[in-house]
Amino acid sequence: MTDNGNGRKAKKEILLKVEGLKKYFPITSGLIIQKHTGDVKAVDDVSFHVYRGETLGLVGESGCGKSTTGRTVLQLYRPTAGKVEFEGVDLTTLKGEDLRKMRRRMQMIFQDPYASLNPRMTVGRIISEPLQVHHVSNSNKERQERVEYLMSKVGLNPYFINRYPHEFSGGQRQRIGIARALALDPSFIVCDEPISALDVSIQAQVVNLLEDLQDDLGLTYLFIAHDLSMVRHICDRVAVMYLGKIVEVAETQELYTNPLHPYTQALLSAVPVPDPKVEQHRKRIILKGDVPTPINPPKGCNFNTRCPVAVDVCYGDDPVLEEVLPEHWVACYRVS
Repeated sequence: MTDNGNGRKAKKEILLKVEGLKKYFPITSGLIIQKHTGDVKAVDDVSFHVYRGETLGLVGESGCGKSTTGRTVLQLYRPTAGKVEFEGVDLTTLKGEDLRKMRRRMQMIFQDPYASLNPRMTVGRIISEPLQVHHVSNSNKERQERVEYLMSKVGLNPYFINRYPHEFSGGQRQRIGIARALALDPSFIVCDEPISALDVSIQAQVVNLLEDLQDDLGLTYLFIAHDLSMVRHICDRVAVMYLGKIVEVAETQELYTNPLHPYTQALLSAVPVPDPKVEQHRKRIILKGDVPTPINPPKGCNFNTRCPVAVDVCYGDDPVLEEVLPEHWVACYRVS
């Protein structure tokens, strides 16, 4: 909800709605006759929504299913179960040309700027490829003008249009990836850890660029990241993920000042504070044990093997994500 200036609350528009999303990767054995022996439950019954114009952060440990969630939302991975409604259309029911048309409205910025760009293509061809695939413009001149505009928009010199990716730095390559994502004027972009492969000195520049583009173009982001400090800076709301499930969702300020789930509390306790006096007296929560395998997650709450406050009910049934405070959702039996 947002204040519309007269003291009343205006309802936000939901751009993306995910319900019960699952993505299992099958495990097989045998060389000739493939036998299904199990599943890697990378994303296991995830539900959330993203408001138009906001940035929703998705955080959690490595391997918890963040990137798989982003790719499944965009239908780069077809989901095992669940619904993904984008602008009122269930993407899981679309195929072929219908899905291709919807993909113009959704794009992705990949984590690795070195691996996500074709080294045999010039920057101009990389950025213009979406325009050719979707037949946005059949004129070479129009495409070049569009590419030059996009390069300028992301802070690159259009004079470099005929250079190859290896001639650019990591930060410049990520800007090329951002320009490619903007080529078709999308309304929604999944940012899959777009700064984790960059030098610290460059990360802030890329984040500031993403914020400026959001303001100028009215973009909506799903921002996947490890850096909790950066997430606090750029995101309006944050969803915390653990072993394929979302355990807490809240507005950024609320989550960082009042974390309710034990896992969220442990995550935030590891974020350093740039004040020696405060840091000296902060309580650190050290989780014991290792993250269970997504092949065979524990019965009940996925976090019960490491949770410092687990009780008997945590080992029986899986907790449901419930709204315990206004716009603050938690999946935990110990929070009410």
